[in-house]
Amino acid sequence: MAKPSGTRRGRARLRTIALIGIDGSGKTTQAHRLADALTAAGRPARYRRNASGRRWLGRLAHRLGRPDAQRLVGRDGMLAVESVLRWLAIAIALLSCLLTGRTAVMDRYSACQYASIRAHGGHRWERLARAGYRFFPTPQVTFLLAVDPQEAYRRIELRGTDHETMTWLTAADTAYRALPEYPTFVLVDASRSAEEVTEQIQAHLATWLPPAAHPSRPSETPAPPSDARPPSDATLSVPTAGEWAVRAVAGPLVAQARP
Repeated sequence: MAKPSGTRRGRARLRTIALIGIDGSGKTTQAHRLADALTAAGRPARYRRNASGRRWLGRLAHRLGRPDAQRLVGRDGMLAVESVLRWLAIAIALLSCLLTGRTAVMDRYSACQYASIRAHGGHRWERLARAGYRFFPTPQVTFLLAVDPQEAYRRIELRGTDHETMTWLTAADTAYRALPEYPTFVLVDASRSAEEVTEQIQAHLATWLPPAAHPSRPSETPAPPSDARPPSDATLSVPTAGEWAVRAVAGPLVAQARP
């Protein structure tokens, strides 16, 4: 079992960072920004998108006259395809970053598959998925981008490249909060502007990166001493879908330690 740790391990290199959350939470935008910021700070990083292929399956279903992927291959078939494709994407991403020595900035990770399975009601598949994904290292930091499903729905409709229902987004939001790993996630208020979300993420990583390498400018974020602990008010709680209003709560910054 991975044990959460709130302290930076000296100058240990960040190997894997994951950004997870429901569709429309801004994962892709923030993962790209983080990879660029780390690289510019002297910590070479690479963006990796670990998609499950659900969007591709949905487009294929439409071409074949079916309303969605589930109607094309069935729920179990869709979950099986998702799990396999995401497993392959993560495996390739980890291998590539291992060979190049770059930090892997993961746009989605195994927790996304577990949440998808739960949101689809295919709980028996979760045990199989966890058995297959257990070979992957736990990211040193996993950011959960928390956003109101209604706001996520608005963003998805605005970008116009795909479509999600409010029912699905609400179920996915609930699924993320119900995962056993949820207490170890670093919660980020993704309902704010993209710039503010970027600042939140970089402020969290300042406790892991050496002072000369963290992505924030020195004038904005003082470099923490080598034995510094994360700020006590850095974590956010996510209310239920009916109460959605992200708020700051006291608690240590939680970063996942590698198993």
